[in-house]
Amino acid sequence: MTSAGSVGGDASPRLFLALRLPDPVLDALAAWGERELHACRRLDREQLHVTLAFLGRRPAGDVGAVVEALDGAAARVEPFPLEPLAWRETPGVGMVVLTDPTGRAAMLADVLHRRLEELGVYRRERRPWLPHVTVARFRERPRLDPPLPPVRTFVPSDAAAYLSELHRSGARYTVLHSTPLGDTSREQRSPTTTAPLGG
Repeated sequence: MTSAGSVGGDASPRLFLALRLPDPVLDALAAWGERELHACRRLDREQLHVTLAFLGRRPAGDVGAVVEALDGAAARVEPFPLEPLAWRETPGVGMVVLTDPTGRAAMLADVLHRRLEELGVYRRERRPWLPHVTVARFRERPRLDPPLPPVRTFVPSDAAAYLSELHRSGARYTVLHSTPLGDTSREQRSPTTTAPLGG
C-alpha cells in the first residue's frame, strides 16, 4: 500500500476512486487545455483523472473497507489501454471521452461498483459508466468544438482513493491510497494492518 495522505480529523471525508494518468498524459492534457479551453474554468493538472466511483461524504471508519474494495477490484483486472475519442459537454462540465478497446476498464468499474454496493457505501448511476477525463467546469455550456488532445493510446498508471476537500478556489484532491492493476497479492492483504489513513 502507498499512502500520500490522511483523512486526519475529518469525521466525514469526501471520497472518490479513480484511475491515475501517466505524467506525459497529464502534461499533454494541461497544455492542450491552455490552448483550447479559454471559455471555461480549466481543471489543474493535479485534478485530472478518470473517475471510477464518487462516494461523497462517508464516515471516516469506511475508508479502510473502501480501500480494500479498490485493491480487490484492481487485482482482478490486468492493465488496459485507453485513448481519447471525443469532446463532450454536459450542463456543468467539459470532458474528453476515452475509448476502452479491451473492455477491461468497464470491467474494473463494474467489479468495483458491485463491491462498494455490497458494503452499502455506493449506489451506481442508472447510466452506464463512461471512461472520461473531466477537464473543465462552467455555469453555462460554452458549446466548444476543440480538436482532440494530442494524446495517443496510454495505460493508466494505477487506481487510487482520493480525499476531496472544497475550497474557495475549487476542490483539492489528495491521494489517500494507490494500487496497481493486476496485482493479485493485493487482494489478500488487509488495509487495516498497513494503512496509515487515520489522523
